[in-house]
Parts: sequence; C-alpha cells; structure tokens
Amino acid sequence: MKFFAILAVGAAAIATPVRAQDVDPILQVEAQQERTERVAQRIWEFAELGYLETRSSGLLVDELQREGFSIRQGVAEIPTAFVAEWGEGGPVIGLLAEFDALPGINQSSAPTRDPVAGKHAGHACGHNLFGAGSLSAAIAIRNWLEATGTPGRVRLYGTPAEEGGSGKVYMARAGLFDDADFVIDWHPADRNSAASRKSLANRSGKFRFRGVSAHAAGAPERGRSALDGVEAMNMMVNMMREHTSMDTRIHYVITDGGKAPNVVPDFAEVFYYVRHSDADEVRALWPRIEAAAKGAAMGTGTEVDWEIIHGNNPTLPLQSLQLMMDGKLRSLEPIEHTVDELEWAATIRESLGEDAPELAQAQQVEDYAVLTGYGSTDVGDVSRAVPTVSVRTATWVPGTAAHSWQAVAASGHSYGAKGTQHAAKAMVLAAVELYTNPQLRETAKAEFAEARGADYVYESLLGDRKPPLDYRK
Repeated sequence: MKFFAILAVGAAAIATPVRAQDVDPILQVEAQQERTERVAQRIWEFAELGYLETRSSGLLVDELQREGFSIRQGVAEIPTAFVAEWGEGGPVIGLLAEFDALPGINQSSAPTRDPVAGKHAGHACGHNLFGAGSLSAAIAIRNWLEATGTPGRVRLYGTPAEEGGSGKVYMARAGLFDDADFVIDWHPADRNSAASRKSLANRSGKFRFRGVSAHAAGAPERGRSALDGVEAMNMMVNMMREHTSMDTRIHYVITDGGKAPNVVPDFAEVFYYVRHSDADEVRALWPRIEAAAKGAAMGTGTEVDWEIIHGNNPTLPLQSLQLMMDGKLRSLEPIEHTVDELEWAATIRESLGEDAPELAQAQQVEDYAVLTGYGSTDVGDVSRAVPTVSVRTATWVPGTAAHSWQAVAASGHSYGAKGTQHAAKAMVLAAVELYTNPQLRETAKAEFAEARGADYVYESLLGDRKPPLDYRK
C-alpha cells in the first residue's frame, strides 16, 4: 500500500496543471508581441532585395532554432529559402513568411515624405511585417500544440523574392508543399479582410537587344541602335493591346537604354510583365510578345534574345476556408492604437488626398466577398499545390496603396506592428480550428479537389529554369 501511495504522489507532482495562458492561443500571440516588433523592425532596416535577403532569412532562422524548430535551409536551390518544422504526426499546417523589399523606394518611419539618404530599397509591400507576423504565429502555434498535447506539425516556410522573383513557385515545383495538409497565408494591407481573392496569372521576361555602336552624328549610317529595337518592340506591343481580352495587363520598363545620346547604343533591355486571370491566356499571349521582339529586331537590324524571369499561377481561394477565416477575424478585439499612433496616422492620411477613408476603418472588417484582384503573387502556385487560406489586416493607414512611401513608413512604425499582431492572432485561431475540426478539413479538401478538377496536373509558368538569384543585382 505504501508503494502505491508513493506512485500516486509522484504522478500528482508530474501532472502539473496546464495554465490558461498556455492553452489560450490569443494569449500565446500576445506573448510574442516584443518579438514581432523587434523582428519586423530589423528586417525593415535590412530592406534586402529578392534572393539577397541573407540577414533577414538568417534572423528568422535564428529565432526558430531557439524555439526548437528543425530547419532545412537552402531548399529549392535558393540560399535564403528555408522550411522550419515542429511537432509530430498530423495534420501538417504551414505558414508562409516573406521578407524581401522593393528596389527604388525608401522612406523613414516619419509620416511625411522623408527618404533615407543612401538607401535604395524599402519595405513598400510590408514583407518585413509578413515575415515577423508569421514567425510569431508559428511559435504561438508550437506552444499551443505542446501545451495541449494536440497531435500535429506546424511549419514555417521562409519564402524569398515574392516581388518579381517567384520564390514560392520554385518551392512548389520542388514539391515542398506536397505533404502539407493546409497552408495559412496573410498580407499587410490598409484594411481587415478575409475575402476570397483570386489574383492574376503573370509571366515576366527581360528582352535584350544587341546592335552596333557608332558616333550618332559623325557616322550614324554605321550604327544599329539596340534602343531602336526596344522602342520598336514597345510600339508593336502597345498596338497589340487593342486586340487582347479585357482582363489582360501588359506593362514594361526600359532597364537599359544606352548611356550617352551621341553614342548609338549597342545594348538595350526592356523588362515585360504579362498578366491575365487565366494562366492559359498568359501562355497564349506570350508568343505574341516574343513575335514583336523578333519583328523589332528584324526591322532595326539588331539581334534579340530573352529570359523568362518569373511566372505565377492565379490564386485558388476556397470558400470553406475563407469563411472560417472571416469568422476568426471578426472574433478578435479591434486593433487599438495609442494617441501618438493616431496622430501619426492622421498626418499620413493628409498625404492620401481629400477622399482618403476615415482612420476608423482600421478597426473594421470588410464584408466577405468573392473578388478578382489585378495583382499577382506566387502564393497562387502554393494554393494550387495545397489548400490555402489567406487574410489581410490593417497594417497601413486606410487608403494607403501598396508600393508607396506611406506603406514603407507604416511598415517601420508601431502602427504596422499592431496590425501584424492582429494577423498573427487570426492565423493562430485558424490553425487551431484546422487541427481540431476534422469535418472542416474534409470539406476543404473536397472543395480543393473539385476546384482543381479530376485531371489537374500542376504546371508552372516558369518552365524548367533555375531560380534567377541575380535578378535584383
């Protein structure tokens, strides 16, 4: 009897009661607030371009290793890509974490235009917040799984070069999402929304013309201008726009047009994007762009070659998952800003014009809707590999456009960090629902199978090219 009594006492000592803060997923996210702010600020300061995000990726990996995640780095032949995982069994739920900045724009966190001298990039799409928020959510999920003993694995996918580099496409092509059950995605925005949002398919390419240099005044007959080739191509593509469907978007920038007016340029380059809601339409449009390049070269006596840089499939939203996320977003307490943050936001709002939305919109949740956006994202390829659910939260002042100096400022301010925490809470609540609701999992997977179709075979818009690790150099 004495022996059994000792065993009972020992068991009682081991079975320490689980504390409420260990189980409550919202409290788990709130416990990560300092980490969210610190990591977001550091990545904002780094402002590293696509495939060059060595410090940003390394910071996230260091934080995850300290929390016991196993890490695979350099996946899909991308040095800054990684997959971090914690847990055992299933379901396997992944979170996406972006961290690349945009070239050609920068700003301090001041609420008026204030470029930072010598800085040539900025987080105008808030990917510093994206990476930090997903990191905090992944750690909060890990803590909840451990505290509750729930079977399952949480993954954080470190996904570089979303801005024109299609990092996730190479990761999807390498099969890194094939054994995941679900993926949760979010993005900084000027509003809170869990709408079913379909993006456009996109393919880009750099067209490089080569001619013959000569003195533009002294011997013009001996020159063949590569810039003429670029301009002729652009003229033909602009005429082509009249004969494309309504959803088509074509845009370009001349990345090299010569160096001096009195030298016939022997090299010129133009960078094209082609977008459409249907990936097959992008595939059909692309040969017409190539034909324009060939014709331009023939007509100007130059030569041309081209390189596909990136390509994204449209996103595949699932209503069952988006409605679930909409409910989680609405269950959260509204974002609360301090007086100083509201004064800062009011100054930003003045720069957005007289019709800018009221600041109170940041506390509201947009009505659920099924939408087609006109941007593109490599999340599209992820969503075609695994059922994916997305959310947007108000990290920027209402009315702020992505890729603007106002977005850079908010992404480096406490205003943006609070919206990031809001996203982390929604993601964690969605993950808990997926871990604990087998009926939802079954419904979402059935919807996913139907949306892709019985004969679906994944095909990237990149072909078999390797990641363009130098496309931002």
